[in-house]
Amino acid sequence: MRIAVHAVGRMKAGPETELADRYFDRFSKTAPAIGLDFTGVTEVTESRAKTADERRRAEAASLDSAASSGAALDLLDERGRDLSSEELASRIAALRDSGRKSLIVAIGGPDGHDESLRKASTLTLAFGKQTWPHQMVRVMLAEQLYRV
Repeated sequence: MRIAVHAVGRMKAGPETELADRYFDRFSKTAPAIGLDFTGVTEVTESRAKTADERRRAEAASLDSAASSGAALDLLDERGRDLSSEELASRIAALRDSGRKSLIVAIGGPDGHDESLRKASTLTLAFGKQTWPHQMVRVMLAEQLYRV
């Protein structure tokens, strides 16, 4: 099963980027052994629309084409389910074993995800109840995928 990360916002050079890249690289090298293929991170620029609703809609549109391909869609959001590493690994394995061809994990912008994405998602996942900076979320996601 192919796994892709879709992120609103761009990482700047620095230790967070280096750490995320290190874990994504580890994941891409170890994933094939368990039937997974990391296809990379797609970064989209944050919307400059005037309202939060307009920004969320514009950012969601950038994900529509990828999500409409039949991929499972997991959203990262502080209001999501707080799964253990083992539960996340089991969930990804279940998607793979059920014949799902791809999974997109989406990191939203500062305003979060549009309601249309929430309705289309297969899971909304949280890394705890706190709100985390985008850079930290990317590092945590990379490390958790590597753990899978």
